[in-house]
Amino acid sequence: MSATRAALPPKHQPVEAGDRPVDRRFGSTLLRHLAVVLAVGLVLVAVSYAVEPFRNFQLATVAAYLCATAGLTVLTGLNGQLSLGHGALMATGAYTVALCQNAFADRGMTGGWLLPLSLGAAIVSTVAVGAVVGVAAARLRGPYLAGVTLAVAIVVPALAVTFDGVFNGEQGLSVPVEPPPLSLGPYFPYERWQLWLTGAATLLALLLLANLVRSRYGRSFRAVRDDEVAARLAGIHVARTQVLAFVVSAATAGLGGALLAVLAQSVSPGAFSLTLSLFLLMAVVIGGLGRLTGALWGAVLLVALPDLTHSVTELFTLSPAVAQRLEGNLPLAIFGLTLIVVMIAAPGGVQGLLSRLGRSLLARWPARRS
Repeated sequence: MSATRAALPPKHQPVEAGDRPVDRRFGSTLLRHLAVVLAVGLVLVAVSYAVEPFRNFQLATVAAYLCATAGLTVLTGLNGQLSLGHGALMATGAYTVALCQNAFADRGMTGGWLLPLSLGAAIVSTVAVGAVVGVAAARLRGPYLAGVTLAVAIVVPALAVTFDGVFNGEQGLSVPVEPPPLSLGPYFPYERWQLWLTGAATLLALLLLANLVRSRYGRSFRAVRDDEVAARLAGIHVARTQVLAFVVSAATAGLGGALLAVLAQSVSPGAFSLTLSLFLLMAVVIGGLGRLTGALWGAVLLVALPDLTHSVTELFTLSPAVAQRLEGNLPLAIFGLTLIVVMIAAPGGVQGLLSRLGRSLLARWPARRS
């Protein structure tokens, strides 16, 4: 074999295990992603000073949801695994950070390092749950995979009610969070600090996801999604790749749930019902599967939908009971209607539509100049 390889030109020599060429573009991609993250972080800081506190809280909520939608985009859009249980993974992260923060408060522990430690514990616990579910999901396809994740979405919130001695049942748990650091000033707005905190965590998660997508692991995700048989023949371990995708998606979902718990300073089973899992899946489809920027549009829709529902109900004169029932069912109806319209008008989602419009404008620009 060595004599045969020596007789061949370098570019025609076969590539064996251990001889795979290193992607030299990864370093430049990392630097580009890092520059984008720093620029977005500076924009967030500037925006936090320009808007009112409630808008800061809404932007922080968008950042928390973006963690979950970005992870679900990697799992469903890049790896082809359908998950209906990401709301349960968010609940796992939320309850973990609540238990950790309460344990620290009971022991009288204070310090700025406690919240990052709780967020790290939330990620680790969700990764463990995601690994167990991912191993089972790697053996299933189609409706069976959806059924397993659907069972997870139902079982995990029910555990919080069953073990009420630990999770306090339907009442849920409070999440004690320390005020902003004194170095920021005695009158620093708490909502601005929430945006800075969630924005930093989300940008770090997006940086890792963006580089993962551009790495050989991301290429393996797409290869398994497109054709499992061809990926297996190319030397990719299909089951291992699917479990890795599920673990990565679970980690970001757990971080998103933990950040939501920190923002609300409480966690309860009702906040992570099956409806949330359905909303997350529809949000990534509407935003654009396979694109992290599409996950951003989905997160924005998740936050804007309650305000839109409330505005619609205020247009009509309804009794309190009817208005409450309408506000409970209208979000799902709006989501479903939006999904139908987007799939008909723009099968690639909102981001796909924007990309197509951008390409068409760039194609017309030289003709206009000439």
